[in-house]
This record gives sequence, C-alpha cells and structure tokens, in this order.
Amino acid sequence: MKNLDSSLKEMLVKVALTIRGLSMDAVQKANSGHPGLPMGCAEMGAYLWGSFLRYNPKNPDWTNRDRFILSAGHGSMLLYSTLYLSGYNVSLEDLKSFRQLHSKTPGHPESLDTPGVETTTGPLGQGLGNAVGQALGMKLLETKFNTEKNPLLDPKVVVLMGDGCVMEGVTNEVSSLAGHLKLNNLIAIYDSNHICLDGPISETLSENTKMRYEALGWAVIEIDGNNLDEIHGALAPLREKQEKPTLIIARTVIGKGSPNKQGTSDAHGSPLGPEEVELTKENLGLPEEPFYVPQAVKDFFREKLPKDQALEVDWNKNFDAWSHENPDMRKVWDEMRDKTLPKDLEKQLRNLEIKSPIAGRKASNKTLTFLGEELPFLYGGSADLSVSDATMMKPFPIVRSGEFKGRNIKYGVREFGMATMASGLYQTGMIIPFIGTFLTFSDYMRNAIRLASLMKLQVIYQFTHDSIFLGEDGPTHQPIEHYASLRAIPNLHVIRPGDADEVKMAWLAALTYQGPTAILLSRQSIPEVPGTDIPFSEGVGRGAYILKKEASKADYTLIATGSELSLAYDVSQELEKRGKQVRLISMPCWELLEAQDEAYKASLFDGDIGKRVSIEAGVEQGWHKYIGRDGIAISVDRFGASAPQKAIAEEYGFTVDQILERIL
Repeated sequence: MKNLDSSLKEMLVKVALTIRGLSMDAVQKANSGHPGLPMGCAEMGAYLWGSFLRYNPKNPDWTNRDRFILSAGHGSMLLYSTLYLSGYNVSLEDLKSFRQLHSKTPGHPESLDTPGVETTTGPLGQGLGNAVGQALGMKLLETKFNTEKNPLLDPKVVVLMGDGCVMEGVTNEVSSLAGHLKLNNLIAIYDSNHICLDGPISETLSENTKMRYEALGWAVIEIDGNNLDEIHGALAPLREKQEKPTLIIARTVIGKGSPNKQGTSDAHGSPLGPEEVELTKENLGLPEEPFYVPQAVKDFFREKLPKDQALEVDWNKNFDAWSHENPDMRKVWDEMRDKTLPKDLEKQLRNLEIKSPIAGRKASNKTLTFLGEELPFLYGGSADLSVSDATMMKPFPIVRSGEFKGRNIKYGVREFGMATMASGLYQTGMIIPFIGTFLTFSDYMRNAIRLASLMKLQVIYQFTHDSIFLGEDGPTHQPIEHYASLRAIPNLHVIRPGDADEVKMAWLAALTYQGPTAILLSRQSIPEVPGTDIPFSEGVGRGAYILKKEASKADYTLIATGSELSLAYDVSQELEKRGKQVRLISMPCWELLEAQDEAYKASLFDGDIGKRVSIEAGVEQGWHKYIGRDGIAISVDRFGASAPQKAIAEEYGFTVDQILERIL
C-alpha cells in the first residue's frame, strides 16, 4: 500500500486541527458536552471524511454510500464537525447551536434530526449493533442484486466505538455473530484512549480486547490513532480486499492538545473551560477566534464535493445499465425500496384460511409464510427460538456463515444484539425485519426497542408465550408486567390479537405503520371469537371495537385482549343467560385506539354503559383509564407459577365462574 500522499496528509492535518477547534468551541459555548473523543479522534475523522468514505453530501440517502456510525455517541461533535466541513446540510450556525432546543446538533446524534447521521446513538454499544445489522443487510442486498457483470452494491460500514462500547455486553453479542457470519464489509474502529467518564479504564477493564476479537473471528489491526500514515495503512487496503469483519484498535489521547486535561477523564464529559480552551488553541497553533475554519480547509472540501457527487452520478449510470439488463430484478428492487404492499393485501389476508382453535404463534406463522411469498422485503429471525416462537418462513433458506441468499436469520441466544441488528437491517432502506423471542425476554431488548421507537423504525417484534397460560415453564418465563412495560414506550404499537382473524390484521397493522410494532401471541391454542372477521378499518385498525353490542342499556361492558378475548366472550354469554345486557369490546392495540378521533372513542366508552370490566392476564396498570376508578380489572398482579394451564387459570381467577363471582 502506497504511503499517504504528502499534500493530502498536510491538508488532513489542518482538517484534524479544525475538528479539534470546532469541537472544543461548541462544547464550551453550550457549557455541556464531551470534547475528549472528538479531539482525540480528530485525525480519524479527517481521514474518513477527507479520503476514505464514499458519500454524497447532497444526497445523504444514496444507496451505495459508505455508512459511518458513531457508536460512542457522546462524541457527537466529531460527527457534526465532519458533516459540516464535508458539505452536508449542517451549518456553522448549527454547530454554534450544539445541544440547544430544536437544533440539528443534539447532545447525541439523532437520525431524524441531522442529515448524514445514519442512526441514533448514545446508549453505548448499540451503534455497533446497528452497524452489524446494516452490514448484514447490505450483504443480503448484494447477494440478491449484484451480478457478475455489474456488482451494483459494495459499500463499507464503518463504526467508531469507545472503551465504554467495548465493555457493554451487547457489543460481544453482535461482534460474535458478525464474526460467525464473516461480514467482510464491516470495519470497527476502537478509540482506545484508556479513559472512561469515571477515570482510567485500568480500574474496570484488563481484558485483551485484541485476543477476544480474534477469537470471535475478526481480523484485528493495532495502530496509533493520531497518526495519519498508520490510519491510512490500516484502512486503505480494506477497500480493495477484506475477508472478515475488521477491528482497528486505535490508540489515541483523549482531549489531545489540551495541556492540562489531555489523557485524563477531565476531558471526557465536561467543557475544557475558557482558560483551558485558550491554552489549547495556543498549544495547537489555532487562532483564538471561536469556530474558526481555515480557508484552505473550506477550499479542500469545496473542491472535493463535485468528486463526491460524481460517485453517485457514475453509480446511477451503472444502475441504469443494470436495470436495462435485469428488468425482473429491477422490479423487485423497486418493490423493496418502496416497501410496496399489494393493493388487495387485506382481502388476501382475510381469505387466508387458518383453522381454529390455534395458538396465536402458529396463526402468525401461517400468516408470515403467506406474507413472505408476497413481500420480498420481509426478512425474519429469532434468538434461537424459531421452532417455538414460530418465526421461521419455511419456503426460504437460512442465512449462513458467508452465505446470504436466505431470508431467515438465526441470531442465537442474543436477544439484545438481535434487536439492535434489526434496527440496522431496516436502516438499509430496503428491508422490513421481524424478530422473535418469548415476551418475557423483551426485557433484554428493551433499550433497543426504545431507540427503534425514537427513530420510528419499521421493525416488527413477534413476542410469543405471552401470558401465565404458557404453563409449566413457570414464573421466570411468564410475562406479567410486560404488556404495560411495552405500552409505556412512545411510538411503539403493541398489538395483542385475540384469535387468528385478529392475528392476520395485526400483521396488516404492522406493515402499514411507519414505526415499530410488537405483536404479542399466545403459546396455547385459542378459539375463533365470533365477530372478529371484519374489515381492518372497522376492527383491529381502530385499536378497539365493539365485538358484541348490548340490545338495550348495558349492565356490563367487558374489555379484553389476546387469549382472554374468548374468555370474555364466554363470560358475556353467561351474563346474558342471567338476564344481563353486555357490551363486549376487543381492544388489541391501545395505541391505535388513541389515534382515533374523540367521537369514535366516545362511541366505545362514553355514556351509561354499565360496570366496566377489563380482562387481561397482566398487571392492571393503565386499565383504569378505560374502566374508570370504579371499574374492575381482572388482572395478574403477582408472579406466575409452574403448573398446567388449567390449574394456572383457576389459581389466578381466569375462569368464567370466578369472573362472574367477582363482578356480579
């Protein structure tokens, strides 16, 4: 590999100094932030955006762009500085508004706020998970669309992580799977500055990270991360040949340039202070002027911009030629890019025959198998439970080590990592991923689900074994608080369908919602409930609907979800035998209900509709919004037990007779 061109090296030194200046100034002006990482990684930022990465600042979503993810999101000024310098829609005024309300430069990178930010990061380790998902997603797309004549897609996914990321457990989960799958388009740069927020990492970490990653199947390169020649020597060859995911351990000095704070935790998470900023600029040979950008640096990126744009222009020509030569593949490309749903999808789903009684998970699998044939952008996977959570789309192969033709991904027992990777798969722009595990294990995934919700990513979570009625596995596997826990996450649709008809419509809801959806499904068989086979816009699409209406003034209004819907129906039958008027409401999705207009919600719950009773095998938290303070919540507010389903139902009061005794 040739040495870095001397004139380019000279310019990148200036770019690195500029990044240091902008970063310390922005943090100081905000009186908040983390100057240490951007100052320590300035050379890497300069080299990546000034030489290595392929991107078009005027079209941040160009399909074949290289993707850069800042997993150590606290160092956001490194990313904002490079985005500004390289010509993205991020201005110097935006840098001056760092960490201010409604700015493009929030404290941690947010993909909805800032052009060029690939994913929202901050909770350490998850950015690497997103990167692994993006790298896997691009391998899936490369395998699907590249031809021998025209290798259409070949981007690199580059992620910068820190000591904190290395220590987070999710990092090991996704790194293990990346090594197993041989993702040779993934480059992780480890900013190894030996400092955490609390002090030196020697107080908390003594592992040999190089040996760990080699054991996980990665190639590992060690460099001086402040030396441009060594950075070039490590990265440039990977553009031409890369056989496995590669970790570049870059030894850096946190807060480099600060006479009194570099190399210490004082530079990590606090402004340097006015006096130290002045001393640092003097030490680095920078002018005192805040937010100073040399004309030479401006000229460098201005002259580089047409070359960056030309990359996409040339790619578009290749894409047009590929499209002409492969019209059938182009059609699939468009379907995946646009996430096109057949116009008659609802009709097809409603006509899909699923015989009841059937477990919710099995009804979902039959639905998934049908959808997989119709929707080429649907890719699935499970955390080692596909035979139990019913996520396997059997007509399609499994993704294997170095083989990416399949549409079923085995994530292994890595729930948190799976959830972060699913977000990355969606971020390719051409995949809607669904992932599965038992509902109780959603706790492992919660922070990844939260970030997907924050970013409004269309990721679908299939959670099975959704109640105490899974039986003998006992309280460790029986979800109690999980419905309420998931419903507490903004932007997440939580759907608990009551029978096979509602399961089919739950999938339609997930496919038409531009955000994440959790579908909660039973392990046990449940019967078909009369009245659920209605149009989406009248049933599940409303979030809640009247399944059975009273003939005159109601004595009771029963509201139920999931497997308890059939139980509520049976209770309503018994009440009617006793001369009571009953309204039965199916309420599979609270979030969809809350999106309805007030008139519709009033038609369900307002007026004199008798005693309100909710029936759901989870905590009662949240139900009194709908049943009122005087309503009765048939719920489970203690942990489950290991016993057969029938014994569980009797122990926890979920039989017709017990509910009648409670409410009459």
